[in-house]
Order: sequence, then C-alpha cells, then structure tokens
Amino acid sequence: MKNYSYVGITFIILIFGIWAVPKIVDHFSAPEMATIGKVPDFEFVNQDGKTITNAAYENKVYVAEFFFTTCPSICPIMNRNMVRIQNEFYGNPKVGIASFSIDPDYDTPDILKEYAESYKITNPNWHLLTGNKDEIFELANKGFNLYVGEAPDVEGGFEHSGFFALIDQNGMIRSRYDENDNPVIYYDGLEEEGIQMLMEDIKKLL
Repeated sequence: MKNYSYVGITFIILIFGIWAVPKIVDHFSAPEMATIGKVPDFEFVNQDGKTITNAAYENKVYVAEFFFTTCPSICPIMNRNMVRIQNEFYGNPKVGIASFSIDPDYDTPDILKEYAESYKITNPNWHLLTGNKDEIFELANKGFNLYVGEAPDVEGGFEHSGFFALIDQNGMIRSRYDENDNPVIYYDGLEEEGIQMLMEDIKKLL
C-alpha cells in the first residue's frame, strides 16, 4: 500500500514538473512585448513597378525603414544590416521588409531596382517603395514618429533616423522593454546590439 502511495505521489510531482518548468522558462525567456501603435494605411510603388499596400504585409512580421539611395552616410550601413536580417530569415515567407525612399523624385522604380541588385536584395517580400513625397514624409513623421526632412545644408540633402521599426502580423508596431520596463520602441539600425535585439524579437513574434 505504501509503495502505491509513493508511486502515486512521484507521478503527480513528475506531471507537475513537466507542466510547470516550461511555464517558468517561458516567463523568464519571453517577456511580453510592447505595442506602440498601428501602421497607417499606405500605397506606394516598389522596385518592380508594382503597387504595394499594407495588405502585402498581412500575416507577416516585417521591418520598416526610411532611406534614400544617394544617402552618403548612414543608409549604406542600415541596408547592409537589413541584408543581414534578410539572410537570417532566408526562405521564410512570413518575414518582410519595407524600405521607404524619402527622395522619391530621384528614387524611381528603376533606380530602386538597381539599388536592390547592388545590395543583393532577394527576399520577394522586401519592397523598396517610392511615391508621393508628402505622403511618405507624413507616414514617417506621423505614422511611425521617425523623423525625416529636407535639409539643403546637409550632405545628401535630407535628414532621417537610423532606426528600424518592427511590425507584427496585425500591422502593429512592436518593441521589447528595457531594464526599467520602458518600451524601446525602435531598434538601432546602425549598431550590432540593435540588430541582434531585432532578430531575436522577430523570432519571438513568429
């Protein structure tokens, strides 16, 4: 009788352990991510001359940036890092990238196509987008709260952020929390730490 009781208690402890350990691990390894806001509706043309809207990213996790092809400073760094992200998730149809040009007068679909080829952009869900400048600026400054602006006195003629935004499958901008429980909001597209954090959080959302 005592042996049966011992076996029963051992079985209960084992089952509880199997259930509880993943919960504990999940609690510490996958903290809740912040929801910053929804990406506004947009409609632009990509490097292949196709019209792209938010619908192209439905049910996908994607990264967004604002850049221009003749940028002499941070854009090359940003897009080399973005290619790293592309390659990390190579072949995954649930991962996309949206690169909005802030110099659409110059960055035509043909120019963007050449740029894509030079950077070895191969992900079919990576769209380099051009269109109405006012709409792109509004999307950046108000939709994403990522500053862009014309700056004739600055080399290249534009000012913009080097941050990347992470968007989930429902079109919501997401981020992790820092050590003080404040949302990071955006990911540094110029630094190794920011890129590593972004790739970790893409996997988390997937």
